[in-house]
Amino acid sequence: MPFRHHPALRCPLDGLPMEWDSHSLRCPNKHSFDRARQGYCNLLSAQDKRSKDPGDSQPMIAARHRFLEAGHYYPVAEGIAQLLLPYVDSSRLVVDAGCGEGYYLNHLRDCVQAAGLSEPGILGFDISKWALQVAARRFPGTWLVASNRNIPLEDASADLVMDMFGFPDFPSFSRVLKSSGLLLRVQTGHEHLRELRELIYPQLKAQRPASDIPKGFTLRERAALTFKTADLDQEVIADLLLMTPHFFRASAEGRARVAAVSSLAVTVDVSLTLLQRD
Repeated sequence: MPFRHHPALRCPLDGLPMEWDSHSLRCPNKHSFDRARQGYCNLLSAQDKRSKDPGDSQPMIAARHRFLEAGHYYPVAEGIAQLLLPYVDSSRLVVDAGCGEGYYLNHLRDCVQAAGLSEPGILGFDISKWALQVAARRFPGTWLVASNRNIPLEDASADLVMDMFGFPDFPSFSRVLKSSGLLLRVQTGHEHLRELRELIYPQLKAQRPASDIPKGFTLRERAALTFKTADLDQEVIADLLLMTPHFFRASAEGRARVAAVSSLAVTVDVSLTLLQRD
């Protein structure tokens, strides 16, 4: 799959611009990053790794891919796309920070094309190489293994940053966003996956409220999206558990209760917050 070079890319080691030579990115100091055969470049430096294989594992990515491709979170993808369509055009750079396997970026791109709009520059990055192997197969783009702590982009180069259920680094987001650039945060709400959590945990903890407006940003728009899925069979329930942090938090007893359920509909409750950089 081809890799699309973007002129705003910067070397993660020294911050210098990088050139594309048909199979690798290189900076003037001769730091080189080869394109993987799937169509992405790994720019995750050693100091940004907390393990030998950081981020979501291959089984987690596969489970999430199956779940999302089945359409269970389609209303979330559609809500995001409709919120962002007025803000994208061919002159802008859209960055998905923690893009996972590229589902939401892909749907946004489909909606841009369906609306007859010019496609913006699209860049997605994640710390999981397994996620990028899936994402880069969706469409030719600027796909990177990289970290929020060290986003390999020029200062003030992005028009829109998407933070989808992620671990935000607001100083990094602010650095790469243009003046008055936009940050979309998608966070889980109080009722999100309640039915699954009731199976896993003896007692539910109160869900954290949506984060306050971070310093350096102003609220532009906020929306809530809540719906219930159709009944999910056991295989889909297993994928849902595996793709969430609850898989690691659940006890053996909790996992056994989930495995014993043959059908379950779950509540999806998310907030969409569009912020503008001051």
